[in-house]
Amino acid sequence: MIDRKLTGAKPAITLPKGAVDTQCHMYLSGYPSLPGGPPNPADPLPTPDMYLRMAEWLGIERVVITQGNAQQGDNSNLIACVKQLGEMARGVAAIDASTTDAEMQAMTDAGIVGARIMDLPGGAVGLDALEAVDAKAAAYGWALAVQFDGSDILDHEARLAALQSRWILDHHGKFFRGVAPDGPEIACVKRLIDGGKCWYKLAGCYESSLTGAPDFSDIAAITRAVVGHTSDRVIWGTNWPHNLAKTTAEYPDDGALLDVVLGWVPEQDRTKVLVTNAEDLFGFASVN
Repeated sequence: MIDRKLTGAKPAITLPKGAVDTQCHMYLSGYPSLPGGPPNPADPLPTPDMYLRMAEWLGIERVVITQGNAQQGDNSNLIACVKQLGEMARGVAAIDASTTDAEMQAMTDAGIVGARIMDLPGGAVGLDALEAVDAKAAAYGWALAVQFDGSDILDHEARLAALQSRWILDHHGKFFRGVAPDGPEIACVKRLIDGGKCWYKLAGCYESSLTGAPDFSDIAAITRAVVGHTSDRVIWGTNWPHNLAKTTAEYPDDGALLDVVLGWVPEQDRTKVLVTNAEDLFGFASVN
């Protein structure tokens, strides 16, 4: 059992009005894990009510819930969580070529605004389905959240540049083999952003950092390079409830993590990264 209680000092960085967490997972009882994916998170189950306590502590006012790998292509848990949270929430689902127009419309009506590509172990839909998922997402105005080993991004650049939908390079790009801020991979990220449809998400830096906590200096360097290129295409998420953590000892301190990651974003750019970019991408009403 993991202790997800809020501990330590509140973050030093105060989030602006309307702050959006664009990366988290939530779970309700009655939705078991499915073959092909990981098990549900360890008890206590990270429910919407538990998330709200964390969000209030950090100052988050709106949230985008991403379909968890545990439920694979069954989005029932996701839809139920979005419904429970109401207007403050949107969802990113797992769809594929077999998803019907009726299902797409029903999910759109339920607050789903995006589709997930997760080309890593346990993911429900990989890069082999990228164009099919993109076509369906574009037809409904959804965004794509695309996650893969970013060390291979040059191999995928042409396909990514051709996407019809607005799309997100997830989790700091997940450059598992490491990249330099002035290297070809980050130059590729900048080109994709300049194409007008790519966003870059700050979330889960600990999943791909080779230098590690507390500073994650390798992820800090590439994040500063991307934000310095343009803060208009950067969004942020908590990655709560940090599903890769299997023990309380390795569970991140959400307040400290917020301060570290947002410390890589100049103060004058934080409202864009935390509020207005996400409003544009996920269809939230403007708070200004």
